[in-house]
Amino acid sequence: MAEAAAAAKPMKATSDGVFQGENPLHSALPLAILQICVVVVLTRVLAFLLRPLRQPRVIAEIIGGIMLGPSALGRSSAFLNTVFPKQSLTVLDTLANIGLIYFLFLVGLELDLRAIRRTGSTALVIAVAGISLPFIMGIGTSFVLQHTVNRGVATGPFLVFMGVALSITAFPVLARILAELKMLTTDIGRMAMSAAAVNDVAAWILLALAIALSGSGSPLVSLWVLLTGTGFVLAAFFLLRPLLSWMARRSPEGEPVKEIYICATLAIVLAAGFVTDTIGIHALFGAFIVGIIVPKDGPFAGVLLEKVEDLISGLFLPLYFVSSGLKTNVLTIKGGESWALLVLVVGTACIGKIGGTVIASVVVRVPLREAVTLGFLMNTKGLVELIVLNIGKDRHVLNDETFAILVLMALITTFVTTPVVMAIYKPARRSAPYKNRAVQRANPDDELRMLACFHSTRNIPTMINLMESSRGTRRRGITVYAMHLVELSERSSAISMVHKARRNGMPFWNKWRNGDGDGDQLVVAFETYQQLSHVSIRAMTAISDLHTIHEDVVTSAHRKRAALIVLPFHKLHQVDGHMEPLGDEYQHVNQRVLHHAPCSVAILVDRGLGGAAQVAASDVSYTAAVVFFGGRDDREALAYGMRMVEHPGIALHVLRFLSKAGGGGEGNDRAADDAFLEEFRAKVANGNESVRYEEKTVGGKADVVEALKANGRCNLFLVGQGTPCMALADRSTDCPELGAVGSYLALPEFSTVASVLVMKQYDPTAKHHDLVEEVAEIAVDVDTPGPNRNKGASNQDG
Repeated sequence: MAEAAAAAKPMKATSDGVFQGENPLHSALPLAILQICVVVVLTRVLAFLLRPLRQPRVIAEIIGGIMLGPSALGRSSAFLNTVFPKQSLTVLDTLANIGLIYFLFLVGLELDLRAIRRTGSTALVIAVAGISLPFIMGIGTSFVLQHTVNRGVATGPFLVFMGVALSITAFPVLARILAELKMLTTDIGRMAMSAAAVNDVAAWILLALAIALSGSGSPLVSLWVLLTGTGFVLAAFFLLRPLLSWMARRSPEGEPVKEIYICATLAIVLAAGFVTDTIGIHALFGAFIVGIIVPKDGPFAGVLLEKVEDLISGLFLPLYFVSSGLKTNVLTIKGGESWALLVLVVGTACIGKIGGTVIASVVVRVPLREAVTLGFLMNTKGLVELIVLNIGKDRHVLNDETFAILVLMALITTFVTTPVVMAIYKPARRSAPYKNRAVQRANPDDELRMLACFHSTRNIPTMINLMESSRGTRRRGITVYAMHLVELSERSSAISMVHKARRNGMPFWNKWRNGDGDGDQLVVAFETYQQLSHVSIRAMTAISDLHTIHEDVVTSAHRKRAALIVLPFHKLHQVDGHMEPLGDEYQHVNQRVLHHAPCSVAILVDRGLGGAAQVAASDVSYTAAVVFFGGRDDREALAYGMRMVEHPGIALHVLRFLSKAGGGGEGNDRAADDAFLEEFRAKVANGNESVRYEEKTVGGKADVVEALKANGRCNLFLVGQGTPCMALADRSTDCPELGAVGSYLALPEFSTVASVLVMKQYDPTAKHHDLVEEVAEIAVDVDTPGPNRNKGASNQDG
């Protein structure tokens, strides 16, 4: 009796501390903090372990929730009573539902009704078929379940709940899977997203119907709930939408959104949740509707996303998975009949969803392989599925065993999506072959096409100064594709970025589409430089997981027919001169690009070439030094130096090292070196005061180091990666991609001011690990930036 009384007694909010003889876990706040920490740590560890399988984080969160429940750790009554005691569950569920309300608001923000209205007939047919067949099959399955494990529940609500549970497609989870697989901007990805958006809206309407029907009152009450809910949706569109549009209009590009507007919108979300909960169709609906009606143009929606997503998705939302996992007891599925029912439910869900989608896709002439891929993608379940099941359980429409069966069904169908899609859908990367794949070429007057990659705004001034230095004086100058490399995260804003990248045809938000332009400082920098120079620039973005982002770089380089890829070094130059690593992942990106590149590659060790700002053409004044030992890569570095010295503000010092022992590479390489240097002296150095050529005979490492240090005050070193030279550094460096000389030049002991460009020339005779299949028949469309770029950008909308 005493224990029952203690359990019934409400918990204090905070404890007086252990020194007062109190257990902090008997108070609501410390216990809630512990619960959040346990959940976050467990789900993040699981997400890390599942990463090699390319699983979305929602899988880790569902499994984590189940593990903390009575299926695993919760079987220990000591653990359950300590970390998740019964009297704490009200607080836990309240926090989880607040997180859920704002998450559904984020889901609504991701959904663009205009995109749904623009949905073509193909996606609409696929969406309708993808809902109808599994819904009908779900109703059929419900009769089997009702006569076996789910006896004694009202037939009408159970039929609708089963239909909804089997026909749902998780829009946010699908978006992340597509982005992870680089399919979000493909035709099949767009079709899947359009169909899933229609599916999502339909599922919420059906869920509202199911909730209305599951009430314990008379059918008249259910009718009132539906009518009042419809009235709320209309009121939101006609009364709330103008208010939100007014706030969005008063939040112009480039200006911070006022705090009062953010606060007002977040309060409106809660108020809408209160209204729909009062009506009787769950607080989530109100939040979802507010998210849908927020205007998607301008910075307003984006700022709301950024303000809310990390706190909600990171801390509060995982609590909902635990709340759900505590109700999920997989051990209730025992005996042959129960496991047979699980197989039946999973089979029905897959056959209904995949079958309906495939049949509809084939009818509208989608190729069979793509149709099957689309079917598996549309079979993705996730959080919305759990919401449906939890509401069903709370309304006593589903019992423990049926609930566990349906949770496992959602887990299994989502888990298999990524591996199956990767196995059956391999989009062909095809492009036309091209000739100029290096800076050194037969006709130096040919246009130089460069793909310049950067991770952050810190790389931009040096990149622009390098472009300015490289533009040459030839009639057909230089075309640069500036590619922003962005790591794909689980955030909603990351998916939003991919969508904008595709919709605008440009990765940065398209200036010309938004009338007054966008305040994005990245694109503004390149646009300004293009206006002031003779360099054609096109801004691009690759948004991918760092493990696969090299594929975007290599594929883009091939499609744009680039002769040179410039990559930023994975260490950032600090004020005190030392280099701070960004992380091994960024180094591995560079190494993979070097391995797969279809053209020459340069890695830029940036020590502030030209300072921390863009230098005007008239102010350019650099000294560049080419360190020449011999070989293909050194010839590439010299060819780049020859191009740079055409700029009136650049002086070039070519330092050729010769060995006292003679030799100097293989016969063919030595002959090629001599011929190229002879051409350089005749065409470039002869009579040019900006060029200095020097030969130095060296006996060993000490002589080379001394000669390099004597030239340490120049602004930029150009060096080949595969230079035939001994290691110069006294300690081993962790940068094999820079080569022997480049690794030494990148050390802070050598210099804190000279930038280094390490070049690796494309070798057509070497074995290549191509990511792009070359097909001569493919039409060439390299999207060259130029005077008509406005028109070109708008043509890429999709």
